[in-house]
Amino acid sequence: MLYIGLYLVAAGVGGIKGSLPTHGAEQFDESTQEGRINRSTFFNYFVFCLSAGGLIATTFVVWVEDNKGWKWGFFISTITILLSIPVFLSGSPFYRNKIPSGSPLITISKVLVAGIVNSYMNKNVSNAVANRATSPPKLEPRKQEDEAVIKGQKIREADSDSTTLTQSYKFLNNAIINPNPVSPRLVCTVKEVEEVKIVLKVLPIFGSTIILNCCLAQLSTFSVEQAASMDTKLGSLKIPPASLPVFPIVIMMVLAPVYDHLIIPFARNITKRETGISHLQRIGTGLILSIVAMAVAALVEVKRKQIAKQHDMVDSVGQPLPITFFWIAIQYALLGSADLFCLAGMLEFFFTEAPSSMRSLATSLSWASLAIGYYLSSLIVSIVNGATTIKDHHHNKTAWLSGNNLNHYHLDRFYWLLCVLGALNFLNYLFWATKYKYTSTGSRK
Repeated sequence: MLYIGLYLVAAGVGGIKGSLPTHGAEQFDESTQEGRINRSTFFNYFVFCLSAGGLIATTFVVWVEDNKGWKWGFFISTITILLSIPVFLSGSPFYRNKIPSGSPLITISKVLVAGIVNSYMNKNVSNAVANRATSPPKLEPRKQEDEAVIKGQKIREADSDSTTLTQSYKFLNNAIINPNPVSPRLVCTVKEVEEVKIVLKVLPIFGSTIILNCCLAQLSTFSVEQAASMDTKLGSLKIPPASLPVFPIVIMMVLAPVYDHLIIPFARNITKRETGISHLQRIGTGLILSIVAMAVAALVEVKRKQIAKQHDMVDSVGQPLPITFFWIAIQYALLGSADLFCLAGMLEFFFTEAPSSMRSLATSLSWASLAIGYYLSSLIVSIVNGATTIKDHHHNKTAWLSGNNLNHYHLDRFYWLLCVLGALNFLNYLFWATKYKYTSTGSRK
């Protein structure tokens, strides 16, 4: 029953986070400068609201679970969701709704399959002609002209818009060059081909954000273990380790309005760009902050272990070290700032750059990056443990990140590893970001 509930929560959250950013952003008129600016504000406050929910979850709900029982924590969450439904539905008469026009996944699959099939067929036709004659007979000029007209008519019938076929990702152009496709279902328009190209162009940016989310996974894993081994008292109040994520949440809640109302207007006056700084610059800032956060985390872990050695508490389990947990708050704050810059930047970037028919799919990439980053974190931990496992003279196996005592871990080395991976990933991001050409208004230089 527990797992069924967790999977249902995952399905519900996936549906909400995949569609809500797009639905909210489409309430603004993107044809006007004011509409585009307000849309950018929406994404900032969308992240702000997510943080507000997280703040309640990591403080009030955690307190209820620790003192009254887990069932009451789940009950509060259930009531909150139930109350949100009539609030959301009350706005139905005022929403600007976009009529669904098919699945973007079907369009992407169709273009990719048509491109591969047509490329293969054209290659076979060319080889057959080459085998039959060294110099194939030329068509008469009139016949060439007629075939060109017929082919042009077929393409125009299949493609009523005025979209121009570009030369990027040329292999996809094969999806429309065959006047006689093997199946009517593989008939593609120039617009569909160009839309798929746009999606392919943003995928490298999507891939470059996964390492950042891998770093964010440490906030709810090793960072909590670190804090649990430290002094978590705040005056007479003892802070539960599960509430430590409140630090990045508070940082995000403070920075979101500051960024929108102070930083962006200031940057807008300097750069003369609607967005102040471009979406890619904002994502890049988040990646840099994540690298710094991992370096700080490594240094804090070195200090924590030094305190344990100085007080002869390396083998003490369950007894807090004489060092305040506020040292951990530094990496939490940096990663919270990184998350704000990167998440809001990704949501706005994917929404504005993606074709209108694929925006929900594009904004969902932000959450897919988060999920993949958490899975990658587990994979890296397994790889590190597998690569660093050694046997001592008692034939006991030890690794960097295994055992019952955090003081015997080499967590600082793991954080340095993430720092290096983040730096290499940032270089990869720079390569793709400098090559990317914006398609949306307001982001161009």
